[in-house]
Amino acid sequence: MSRIGKQPITVPAGVTITVGGDNVVAVKGPKGELKQTIDRDITVTVKDSILEITRPTAQIRHRALHGLYRSLIANMVEGVTEGFKRDLELVGVGFKATNQGNVLDLSLGFSHNIIFDVPKELKVATLTEKGQNPKIMLEGIDKQLIGQVAAKLRGLRKPEPYKGKGVRYKNEVVRKKAGKSAGK
Repeated sequence: MSRIGKQPITVPAGVTITVGGDNVVAVKGPKGELKQTIDRDITVTVKDSILEITRPTAQIRHRALHGLYRSLIANMVEGVTEGFKRDLELVGVGFKATNQGNVLDLSLGFSHNIIFDVPKELKVATLTEKGQNPKIMLEGIDKQLIGQVAAKLRGLRKPEPYKGKGVRYKNEVVRKKAGKSAGK
């Protein structure tokens, strides 16, 4: 069996999990509700606040889906109870970030500012302190959505390898290259 797929998920108090007719697993908790469509071959059972996922055969496809859906459902349970957070940092002279609700206004060294609409499911906050790099904080219950939005923001200006300027994740290590060597 899949090592990840065979591990049961303990459902904390205050979280309800329902399996719909079209193999849709809905997880509802104090922070919100998430839904995920499951492959028709994979079965999900909930007994006494323990969720188990089983597969019909040991085919490669079934083994792959077994671990995948267990991880997705575990992330949904964690999201509706605790939530997820992702921090980004803007490194570079003159780089700025401000937000009005869920609209980010980024100044990343281009000739124009970049206006970025963050999905309404996420909360966004910006922080600019003197002597520190500007920070963007993303918060929400959907781990996949937070990762996707954070990757898009980082993709607007990836950290370059010579000076390290750009948008990076908090505590991300950027390997720097040596510059052009002086004349021989």
